[in-house]
Amino acid sequence: MDKSKDIFGTAIKAYYNENDNTDISVHSPDFDDDIIPVDYLFRSLEEMPLIERTAIKSSSGKVLDVGCGAGSHALELQKNRDLEIHAIDTSEGAIEIAKMRGVSNAETKDFFQIKNEEYDTILLLMNGSGIIGKLENLDAFFTHCRTLLKENGQVLMDSSDLIYLFDDEDIPDDNYYGELQFRISYKGLESDEFDWLYIDPERLKISAEQNGFQFEIIEKGENHDYLAKLTLQS
Repeated sequence: MDKSKDIFGTAIKAYYNENDNTDISVHSPDFDDDIIPVDYLFRSLEEMPLIERTAIKSSSGKVLDVGCGAGSHALELQKNRDLEIHAIDTSEGAIEIAKMRGVSNAETKDFFQIKNEEYDTILLLMNGSGIIGKLENLDAFFTHCRTLLKENGQVLMDSSDLIYLFDDEDIPDDNYYGELQFRISYKGLESDEFDWLYIDPERLKISAEQNGFQFEIIEKGENHDYLAKLTLQS
């Protein structure tokens, strides 16, 4: 990993250690620039959107928190719900702070590199479907989830249907409208471009069922976002 590009980790450490509130900037060729306020990564349960609160309440057993960031979800599950948590993130800086905040089992790890582990719940929040990258990777994603889940285990994952952003004549015909590319930057650091997937519920349902998962929407947000419960079928 190129530590000079650990943008989330750099911002998280600066906020935690120095109370530096500088935003992370998000860039996409398809949309105007946006920001991620760093203090949002340290939110309490009360500050979390409904989808995240529902995901936390719906988690059970041994939980894999994927893309844990500063550890806010993991801490809530660990301290207030007394669940066994394994928190992972590809950012070394984020994991360093998650540990300092009290997450007992946190490590720098890519989700797709996790092996020889079993979980009751896999938690993927803040558009958790993003790590899938492209629609063509859905089968590989579900295959990997199957290797990690206990019998009747569940994936709790949120996403958004971006169709609302397009008029009918503007919907791309050369690629799926939820396949986006982003870069992020912070104080002169800039990431490489990466793929990020937003998926509509119908496509996710079809893929889930084809791969042996039951699909259910258990919460809806205010901005065309939703929380899917994907339960592994025996």
